[in-house]
Amino acid sequence: MKLNIALLAGDGIGPEVIDQAVKVSDAIAKKYNHEISWRPALTGAAAIDEVGEPYPDNTHEICATSDAVLFGAIGHPRFDNDPSAKVRPEQGLLKMRQKLGLFANVRPTFTFPSLIDKSPLKRERIEGTDLIILRELTGGVYFGKRGREDDGNTAYDTMTYTRAEIQRLAKKGFEMAMARGKKLCCVDKANVLESSRLWRETVQAMEKDYPEVEVSYEFVDAVAMRLVQWPKAYDVIITENLFGDILTDEASVISGSMGLMPSASVGSEVSLYEPIHGSYPQAAGKDIANPLATVLSAAMMFEDLGLQQEADDIRRVVNKSLSEGVVTEDLSEGGKSYKTSEVGNWLAENI
Repeated sequence: MKLNIALLAGDGIGPEVIDQAVKVSDAIAKKYNHEISWRPALTGAAAIDEVGEPYPDNTHEICATSDAVLFGAIGHPRFDNDPSAKVRPEQGLLKMRQKLGLFANVRPTFTFPSLIDKSPLKRERIEGTDLIILRELTGGVYFGKRGREDDGNTAYDTMTYTRAEIQRLAKKGFEMAMARGKKLCCVDKANVLESSRLWRETVQAMEKDYPEVEVSYEFVDAVAMRLVQWPKAYDVIITENLFGDILTDEASVISGSMGLMPSASVGSEVSLYEPIHGSYPQAAGKDIANPLATVLSAAMMFEDLGLQQEADDIRRVVNKSLSEGVVTEDLSEGGKSYKTSEVGNWLAENI
């Protein structure tokens, strides 16, 4: 198979972890006789420095005409520490999601047998956890009307959703639940927010189309508690943008490291695959960042492109690296650790 993959390394550790995912993907392509054409493009702070725009038109053209997008990370401290900055790297991510129509963020949360005791949560609470949080990406408070009043002393952000936006995400959630444990939880704040009441009534109206799926409705504050108490109770969770942003980061600690969790942002035409961690600028250029989340994101990419065996091969070799201790310093617990590039080399060689 011939694949055209847009490659957005981004900022901080992004280029280093992306390099390892490319090594692993190229090894898979060689093994299974695929041909990958990598199409690099600028985004984030790197793009601002180069062209003054965090998601340039040329980058969008490359992404929109590719089979998939493999993405590293966005963000730089010089923008974080400057509240007056007019252009920010994160604006590029929001613009990319909107222009590519990436309406659903797919965040799996699972445990690795060899790392289960590295989690801050007790083994008996998390062992066997396997859930997916499906977060709406292009609506809600991040895209609603915002502004300042009263000479800048009052600020507002508006959470807005249409029924069609909710139906689009919920449909994907129901389909995922049908392929998994047939349980779906809709997370909202319907006791307070009108937008959440629209979420709840929309999903309730769709239940009849998926009679095999057991549907529950929970408030976001309760789920924030239950995720760390009984994560095994969940199968597929659907929720809006802001709630999903918070809950997915909370769920990421279950595995023991944010450096291990992949994600996908799904659109109607093209999808994007990225690690859930940020740009970690303190580690940039030091060859110490954990590349496994990015490598596992590549596995999700292969799976969604219909290449299940290739995806399984990547997951197998990642589990092998963890069980044999071929890991970066964040997972070594004072023992032998490997450089980012060494882990990538080892994974590619073992494929």
